[in-house]
Amino acid sequence: MRHIISLLMENEAGALSRVSGLFSARGYNIESLTVAPTEDTTMSRMTIVTSGSDEVIEQINKQLNKLIEVVAVMDLSEGEHLERELMLVKVRATSAVREEMKRMIDTFGGRIIDTSDETLIMELTDTSKKLEGFLQSIDGSLILETVRTGASGIGRGSRVLKL
Repeated sequence: MRHIISLLMENEAGALSRVSGLFSARGYNIESLTVAPTEDTTMSRMTIVTSGSDEVIEQINKQLNKLIEVVAVMDLSEGEHLERELMLVKVRATSAVREEMKRMIDTFGGRIIDTSDETLIMELTDTSKKLEGFLQSIDGSLILETVRTGASGIGRGSRVLKL
C-alpha cells in the first residue's frame, strides 16, 4: 500500500543523506521525496512517498524515529490529509494541436506558462493520481519533457506535525 510519511528534522548538512541511506540500507524504495525548510528555519519538513505492507511501514517509522536529526514522524496516510504535486509538461504543439492542449489543460485545472512556435509548457498542481490521468489523456508522442516535484502533504483539521 502507498504511504505518505511526513517528518520534521533538523535543518543541517547530511540529514537528508542519513534518511535516504536508511531506506537504501534496508531495501525500501522511495517513490518521491520532497524537503524544504519550515517556518522555523532550523527545521526542515520532509515528505516521503513509499509503498509497503503495514509491517514494513511500521519498521520504516521506527527506524526514522531513531535518527538523531528526526524530531517528529507522521504517516499522513493513516488519517485525513491533503496531497498535492506540481508537474511541468512540455509538449510539441503545432497549430493543429494547440487548441486541443488548451482545452485539456483547462479541463484539468492547469495553466499554460510558456509558449513558442513549436511547444507549450503547462503547469498542473493536483494529486499524483490526477496528474497521471492528465498524462494518459494526452497523446504521449507529443510529450517532450515532464518534470514532477513529488508529493507534499499536510494533515487535515487539527492533525499537525509539530514539536
